[in-house]
Amino acid sequence: MAQDPQAPQAPAEQDPPRVTVALRDHVAHVTLNRPDKMNAVDNAMIRAIIAAGKEVARSDARAVVLSGAGKSFCAGLDVMSFAAMGQMTDKAWIMERTEGVSNDFQAVAMIWHQLEIPVIAALQGAVYGAGLQIALGADIRIAAPDARLAVMEMKWGLVPDMGGMALLPRLLRSDVLRQMTYTATPVAASQAADWGLVTTISDDPVAQAQDLAAQIAGKGPNAIRAAKRLIAYAESGAPQSEVLLRESAEQAALIGEPEQMEVVMANLQKRPPVFK
Repeated sequence: MAQDPQAPQAPAEQDPPRVTVALRDHVAHVTLNRPDKMNAVDNAMIRAIIAAGKEVARSDARAVVLSGAGKSFCAGLDVMSFAAMGQMTDKAWIMERTEGVSNDFQAVAMIWHQLEIPVIAALQGAVYGAGLQIALGADIRIAAPDARLAVMEMKWGLVPDMGGMALLPRLLRSDVLRQMTYTATPVAASQAADWGLVTTISDDPVAQAQDLAAQIAGKGPNAIRAAKRLIAYAESGAPQSEVLLRESAEQAALIGEPEQMEVVMANLQKRPPVFK
């Protein structure tokens, strides 16, 4: 029997959000949420990652845990999205700067790198291509023993284009960077740790990332943000004299202020600090 077009229609089932954000105790828990596709990145996830980064930036979070639901952190670009991009003749979108100095693809990594607060990535399973570059946006990367990391773009005849070349040279020796880029060969978490791509290995990277984020969230928020700014400036290649001057300027803005005095009193009274 034909359906009455005037009859009420059941609401269409909505896809779950590509990325979830939960704020608890000043820690933002950001989860790539497409486990059935190994969190492969499609256009919807790109938009969701950027939106999540902006949501965290507006919040009162003091640290971020960035993780992926399911067996893998992120296996790279979604194959169907990749195929559609390959058929596009207009390539102007690649050069368009949509998020500051980045295009949308680069912003999925750079939005975390540019946050004022520390970001800790918890990695497991496949961390390939886009997934690796998203993880590079974090300050710290904690990997499960089963994690495998790859600069995967050369497999498809491409170069890393999601922030990888802005971030990888800060972590890897040139020869290691070249080997990973030229071959697209995945490496085990233990090898990635030896090379400096992974901070530490844990049987439960999410739990360890959460513990570390809680520890950071208990420190002075202004001091943590100042430390992240100062480290970034020191790594920028600025002259030593300018780094020393910036060091002094950041310290002058902190010392004797209410936050710093609360930290001192809390230490003397052997209690957690309370920040207003």
